[in-house]
Amino acid sequence: MSTAGGASRPARREDPCRTREVLDIVGDKWSLLVVRQLSQGPRRFTELKRAVDGISQRMLTVTLRGLERDGILTRTVRNVMPPHVSYELTPMGRTLREATAPLLEWSVAHLPKIDAARAAYDTRTGTPDS
Repeated sequence: MSTAGGASRPARREDPCRTREVLDIVGDKWSLLVVRQLSQGPRRFTELKRAVDGISQRMLTVTLRGLERDGILTRTVRNVMPPHVSYELTPMGRTLREATAPLLEWSVAHLPKIDAARAAYDTRTGTPDS
């Protein structure tokens, strides 16, 4: 943001444009799927990896770190051999799950219609399948 003299000033905390930071979490390809899995209780990395179809080990690590940094989940390490690491939603993470559950349910309910619409569009425009 610039002032009359052209100098920049930092964004204020209450700046509504900062909501895009939250939307980055919600719009992320993997975060909501991880949050959905954690809504069932604490999970280990390998359990999450198996439960979130198509996610790579590296992307799961990146996603978990981002969600931990944002206060959506906590990471707990138990000093046993081998170390036991688990992930769990924070209270704020549980409210995120509650807020986004309808979106995920809508997605599941409408996937067949979306697939049909895409196929019709691709046929009409000659666009190959993605």
